[in-house]
Amino acid sequence: MKKTSKINNQAIDSSELIIAMDELEKENGIKKDVLLEAIETALVTAYKRNFDSAENVRITMDRETGEIHVYAEKDVVEKPEDVENDKLQICLDDARKINKKLEVGDKAEIEQVPKNFGRIAAQTAKQVIVQKIREETRNFLFDEFNERKGEIVSGIVQKADGGIVVLDLGRLEGIMPVKEQIPTEKYKVNDKIRGYILDVEKGAKGAPQVIVSRAHVDFVRKLFELEIPEIYEGVIEIKSVSRDPGNRCKVAVYSPNENIDPVGSCVGQKGIRIQNIINELNGEKIDVIEWSEDPAIYISAALLPAEVMAVDVKPEEKFAQVIVRDDQLSLAIGKGGQNARLAARLTDWKIDIKSESQFREMLAKMQEEAESSDEIEEEETNQENAEE
Repeated sequence: MKKTSKINNQAIDSSELIIAMDELEKENGIKKDVLLEAIETALVTAYKRNFDSAENVRITMDRETGEIHVYAEKDVVEKPEDVENDKLQICLDDARKINKKLEVGDKAEIEQVPKNFGRIAAQTAKQVIVQKIREETRNFLFDEFNERKGEIVSGIVQKADGGIVVLDLGRLEGIMPVKEQIPTEKYKVNDKIRGYILDVEKGAKGAPQVIVSRAHVDFVRKLFELEIPEIYEGVIEIKSVSRDPGNRCKVAVYSPNENIDPVGSCVGQKGIRIQNIINELNGEKIDVIEWSEDPAIYISAALLPAEVMAVDVKPEEKFAQVIVRDDQLSLAIGKGGQNARLAARLTDWKIDIKSESQFREMLAKMQEEAESSDEIEEEETNQENAEE
């Protein structure tokens, strides 16, 4: 199927638009071809809306000069009486006045120069460009912050009414949902706070939103990296973090270098390093323990500040029976089971804690049950012998 155009009409001049698009491509990275395609599509809609046209219209914009051409596309039919809709069809004789090579079934393109369409085209192009700049800016910010996921960002509190906290992060908005807030903290408008970039989402209107967290375990991990050079440099490794936000946190650290004390390096001289992190978390207690590949030693350390007497591990079940002195039981379990719960999360082991006296009672009971079982067996054996 052939197409041809009658081009003896004057095109609409939009050379200034081309210059503007060239500048946008250089400064904002918005591709000129993308803009041109969007403008052409928008111009078709604008033409049909403003001129109440039922015609099939094709509009082109010259990539170099900016000239806009409007073409009405019509199907070529054989005879005048075959034309059912003169906006969509043209007879062969009339079509050949445009191009002698046209045949029935081809499409004839007839160039139009609608009155005042130049002004409409300019307005439409401007709207498309503004919209594209907005979209590209949003996409750029989305990509930029999406690459920064896992980093710490600073922001100013814009809204804090007991629900979601809204942060001004500079070029876009940050959202801190209730579950990502530290329960013990109260946020006020104009407070400057730091948070962990948990995720980046596109809002209802396409604007990117940064999901920020202060309650996530990785917020603590990142604070350690910022405050402790040895962790940032990889000399010391954070093996695991468990946390009850606002109350207590446990961090397991390790260094393959025997000459480096990983716990001492994290705490710092006179506790200055760890205190800076505690201050950022508004007083949240932090237990820094040394990781060990020996699960018994690791679990004992994880239960600090309690002192552990013995640990019996069952590796196949990842279960540990821990024995502590009677006066250490409440400390090992912690208020509301917090210390034991955090230790279990940190080590990824099931931990059962018993006091020394509880353990002795358990052993005594087990011994009684064993003796009772032996007596029953002995009686049954004697009975069998007597019957024989």
